[in-house]
Amino acid sequence: MTARITISLEGLIGLKAKAHGFSFLPRQPIGSLLSGRHRSRLRGRGLDFEELRHYVQGDDVRAIDWKATARLRSPHIRVFSEERDRPVLLVVDQRQDMFFGSRRAMKSVVACELAALAAWKSLATGDRVGGIVFNNHSLKEIRPHRSQGRILQFLQELSLQNQMLVKPSPEPSTVTLNQALEAAQRHAKHDYLVVLISDLSGADQQTQKLATQIAAHNDMMVVAVYDPLGISLRSQPGMFASANGQRIEVSAGSGFPQAFQDAFEQLLEHWMTIFRALKIPVLPIATEEPVVDQIRQLFGQHGVTG
Repeated sequence: MTARITISLEGLIGLKAKAHGFSFLPRQPIGSLLSGRHRSRLRGRGLDFEELRHYVQGDDVRAIDWKATARLRSPHIRVFSEERDRPVLLVVDQRQDMFFGSRRAMKSVVACELAALAAWKSLATGDRVGGIVFNNHSLKEIRPHRSQGRILQFLQELSLQNQMLVKPSPEPSTVTLNQALEAAQRHAKHDYLVVLISDLSGADQQTQKLATQIAAHNDMMVVAVYDPLGISLRSQPGMFASANGQRIEVSAGSGFPQAFQDAFEQLLEHWMTIFRALKIPVLPIATEEPVVDQIRQLFGQHGVTG
């Protein structure tokens, strides 16, 4: 089975119909790719204080404000309402390292699919949605807004940068993962959900520092996009890598699969350990299975679905 090389704007728009059966809000454990399950939780939506009122029969006794009750000499409870707005910022990697695939789709395509699903789902739940889409030479910032027009602008940028990967520029790279995170930090002052969708190529100590700063005042989630070639010990028929926009068949005796696996596992294990320590959830998303199925498995079966 060959991998899908690029994705169109129409394809990303079409994912709107599949953006259900999962929610980014449940406070649930997220599984890691290489190290088993660990408990990383998202804050979810916050609560706004509405009023202090008299306790009436049927109210939850856990909501009683005992200080106010003692001061006012009668039972009072605090009433809260769930915040209805949480800005979502999707940081999507479309650098040349993402242009790789051996099953179903390139990592770059998978990143676009997941970003589109997240955008449509977030809009449906009433959140503002924006994004940062970056490749080796450009970085596009789209400010969060609650409108379908803003989603379409974001998806158009995703498709544009995705399709540029088939004709890579010979110029040296000028945009880094850290520059994308710096842009995210400028937007996400507090109470955002920041979702980084990347294979983490080029991550370093500055990446850790930026992630720490972002997560201090926001929810942050990392989606580690990987290809089965990276965790398979054997070469598989039909797999290929990309180089200068050309498909290159990988032979079983090339030694490439084992070398790639070793490098991949070391990179991902290293960063999963770091993100776990920072209490930042890491979602492993593979290229070989439909993205929506994986998202529903991670976010749908163990929590409230949307």
